[in-house]
Amino acid sequence: MLAVYFDQPGGPENLYLKEVAKPSPGEGEVLLKVAASALNRADLLQRLGQYDPPPGASSILGLEASGHVAELGPGCKGHWKIGDLAMALLPGGGQAQYVTVHEDLLMPIPKGLTLSQAAAIPEAWITAFQLLHLAGHVQVGDYVLIHAGSSGVGTAAIQLTRKAGAIPLVTAGSPHKLQMAENLGAAAGFNYREDFSEATLRFTKGVGVDIILDCVGGSYWEKNVNCLALDGRWILYGLIGGADVNGPLFSKLLFKRGSLIASLLRPRDIKYKQALVKTFTEQILPYFSEDCPQRLLPVVDRVYHATDIRAAHEYMEANKNVGKIVLELPQ
Repeated sequence: MLAVYFDQPGGPENLYLKEVAKPSPGEGEVLLKVAASALNRADLLQRLGQYDPPPGASSILGLEASGHVAELGPGCKGHWKIGDLAMALLPGGGQAQYVTVHEDLLMPIPKGLTLSQAAAIPEAWITAFQLLHLAGHVQVGDYVLIHAGSSGVGTAAIQLTRKAGAIPLVTAGSPHKLQMAENLGAAAGFNYREDFSEATLRFTKGVGVDIILDCVGGSYWEKNVNCLALDGRWILYGLIGGADVNGPLFSKLLFKRGSLIASLLRPRDIKYKQALVKTFTEQILPYFSEDCPQRLLPVVDRVYHATDIRAAHEYMEANKNVGKIVLELPQ
């Protein structure tokens, strides 16, 4: 099969399609013939040599994919049959013509979605769901500040925050991205190049936000604590802005009685992911159907053919995308 590959860590110029061995499904696994995958920041970090896949996971890039079931491994419980359309949450391997995945990490594709749209759901939307509900315990009426509001996780989090009856606020780096976020349901958007903390406090009439979804880290710490409400939850899931903190973080956080909660999805064990996918499938997936009046939609910015993988990485690195960047695999 063909797979996105790089021989040594570095820039997008190191990426190419390589013929590699097609995997075989193990106990309880299925083989998915991949139609599309989607890019995540983790792919860029792995390409740079800064984020190794979890033990036992494929070294091929790709944390989510859509396609159809091509083969059933031993011990499968009958949830799936050959030919079924499905999308998958993966620890790696999605940017290839075939990938093996545990049967419980597959989800049906909702009515009315294309395979490219479906590929944009698993990692981004399940991450956002996990951050809001499992880590953040979002409640009706909560103010939720979503950094990188135009990203894949951000565009999902805006919609899921609204669905939970909470109030999404976002940061982004351009008027276009802020407008797109507001079109998705954000109550307000703030340019991170200005003081989003003071703007957030003004919008909330000095109360601050109950939840912060933060993929930036170090460079935002002081502004985050400043606009965090009393007893607020600051959920850290990325370090785009660096890992170092210089200053009295603990005293400021203590004064707010705030919680700093760190969360990652990719390294989680299979049992955690099985339970998370099951809950997401039952509680959220039906709302993606074209028949749903309050429909959720994955936001797809661009679709690239796998042969253009370098351009796709360059586009994400330039922070130009609003929503997901999807990769179509050769059929």
